[in-house]
Amino acid sequence: MPPNLRTGKPKPKAKGTSRASEPRDQRIRDREDWREETLARMRALILEADPEMIEERKWRKPSNAVAGVPVWSHHGIVCTGESYRKVVKLTFARGASVPDPSRLFNSSLEGSTRRAIDIHEGEEIDARAFKALVKAAVVQNGLRSKKR
Repeated sequence: MPPNLRTGKPKPKAKGTSRASEPRDQRIRDREDWREETLARMRALILEADPEMIEERKWRKPSNAVAGVPVWSHHGIVCTGESYRKVVKLTFARGASVPDPSRLFNSSLEGSTRRAIDIHEGEEIDARAFKALVKAAVVQNGLRSKKR
């Protein structure tokens, strides 16, 4: 065990490194897998819907493993993707102005600007309807940028 540079004493063993934590660590990895797969699937649909979409990572912080939040933009932010413990959330920045005939928006419905889609483990989103929603959001952003 390497010594502490200030005191010269051995560093204490890090918490959570015992074998008892291994099953919990595996459960966390398993949960992350479905979320990562879901986010990757939705990312592919977003990029299929609009090949000119710009993809970035913003708002890096410890709570998102310093990876940042994926942000997709075209004439402004179209949507963001975030992973939570029980849900993958796709938030459309101007979702309240975007037509949603397939009723994909199921979260953040009370606001006057944003709308979101919460995807729980095992849920499938209608790919055609989702791509139509992304395209409509891009059109809405284009209309907004022309007004300026």
